[in-house]
Amino acid sequence: MTTNGYDIIEKKSKRSEKTRKIITYIGLVFWAFIVLFPFYWMILTSVKTYSSYNSEYIPKFFTLSPTIQNYIDAFTAVPLSRYFLNTLFFAIVTTAAMLIVIILSAFAFARLEFKGRNLLFSFFLSLMMIPNELVIITNFVTITNLGLRNTFTGLILPSITSVFYIYLLKENFEQIPEELYKAAKVDGTSDFKYLMKVMIPICQPTIVTITILKVIECWNSYVWPRLITDNEAYFLVSNGIQAIRENGFGRENIPAMMAAVVVISVPLVILFLIFHKKIMAGVSRGGTKG
Repeated sequence: MTTNGYDIIEKKSKRSEKTRKIITYIGLVFWAFIVLFPFYWMILTSVKTYSSYNSEYIPKFFTLSPTIQNYIDAFTAVPLSRYFLNTLFFAIVTTAAMLIVIILSAFAFARLEFKGRNLLFSFFLSLMMIPNELVIITNFVTITNLGLRNTFTGLILPSITSVFYIYLLKENFEQIPEELYKAAKVDGTSDFKYLMKVMIPICQPTIVTITILKVIECWNSYVWPRLITDNEAYFLVSNGIQAIRENGFGRENIPAMMAAVVVISVPLVILFLIFHKKIMAGVSRGGTKG
């Protein structure tokens, strides 16, 4: 083939590559618009006045008279600050307790030898097939019979374990060469010390990912807090959003509710921005075997 022929093929290849990149970027921009538009709409609604929002028969995609009154209403209509503190306490304690449970459980399934280990783990995995909605009534009856309604203990207990997180962490623990464990045992290292000094540091990205996902789960928890608490002293931010929504002037106060949602979402956004690299590393490590 002549030099001109190679040049033509190279030009076509470059043109084809450029076309693919353009199509890819267009697709990414379109997808970003779809993902980010609800956030834009939430913020836009939060700065519209109550009267202007309710007078819009056709929703407007901008406003010429933004207001912060909805943010003031969000904190005055209900004790949102106290709900924030309740949610923060609930998320921290629940996540800490869950980490203890799943780390010890994952280590036991990954490294300890005991009779019926595989059968028990298969049983645990089968629990993932059961929707949470099917066990929520059982949890409610159990917590009520224990006299733990309207308590933080009742809120926290059903959420301190997760079969999926145990499975995810077990898979990560098993990627660590077993020779390290055997060598540590020969040196007289206890199982707990090996777990703390070797396995947890190596699997830190996955543990950080699990921690953040659990905090987000607790922060967004709605059904269980609504079911187990009717005392405002134990309400979470999800209860507060519903209370604001019902606190309109004869109608639903959607702008104030959106303002509360913006305020509540800020900590989660900041959390993700700070730890997004570790989240990506944890997810990619969890999807790698060997």
